[in-house]
Amino acid sequence: MPVYEFRCEACGPFEARHAMTDVPRSRECPACGTTARRVFSVAGLSRANSPRARAIDDAARSAEAPDVVRSVPRQTGGRGAPPAVSRDPRHLKLPRP
Repeated sequence: MPVYEFRCEACGPFEARHAMTDVPRSRECPACGTTARRVFSVAGLSRANSPRARAIDDAARSAEAPDVVRSVPRQTGGRGAPPAVSRDPRHLKLPRP
């Protein structure tokens, strides 16, 4: 069941659960009993398990306590294979890193 937000003039906002088929335009305030009108607010959508959310969490965590690098990473040609060596003579003239 979705959560809807209502606003009481005296007490302020509060939330209530209603079925989507019968959402009232107003509801009684649970604190003071006066009529409170429904407020349209932002939908509560989440993508908590998305790769983007994980990347944001990792970046925030590493800002406070970055991972310690103990050695230089081994350079590979992908999937653990050694880097590809070109036999083209033109590549010999290119600057080395």
